Amino acid sequence: MTVAFLTPKRRRAALAVGAVSAGLLVLSACEKPTPLATVTVGTKSVNTGAACYNDGKPLPEKDIPGCLNKKPTQSISVDPAMDQVRFGVDPEIADMGWTIFLGGRNAEPEPFKGTFRSIPASAFFSSQMGQAPEETQVTIVANSGKNVAGIWHFELKKKS
Repeated sequence: MTVAFLTPKRRRAALAVGAVSAGLLVLSACEKPTPLATVTVGTKSVNTGAACYNDGKPLPEKDIPGCLNKKPTQSISVDPAMDQVRFGVDPEIADMGWTIFLGGRNAEPEPFKGTFRSIPASAFFSSQMGQAPEETQVTIVANSGKNVAGIWHFELKKKS
């Protein structure tokens, strides 16, 4: 009785086909990553994926308050007297338009359509009454002015 053996070359080819098939199977189970938003102060940057995102489509209205109240996972230190806070978003976010929220409240009248903007750090730490806060939650909200499509959170901490 003879046993059919694969040549080393065919064995490697079969293993390669099996590895590629297994890799594609694993990748098909993965979620598509959300677009990133980045905050840069001086030479330091932090970025994050969306806290809530619906693949560019409007988020359900009932989900928006909960998404706006999520805690930031990324923070960066700023000197309100000296620093500029630079915001960068993926082109996918810029195409929709985006606004900045402070403490869960809209801080701008109209969505911005660029991928990058710079704002003085002092704008995030001013106080109408009493002492200025030590930290501020900044939220980037992708929206067309009518529908919210994504939410990204950051925390700005005042340097001591």
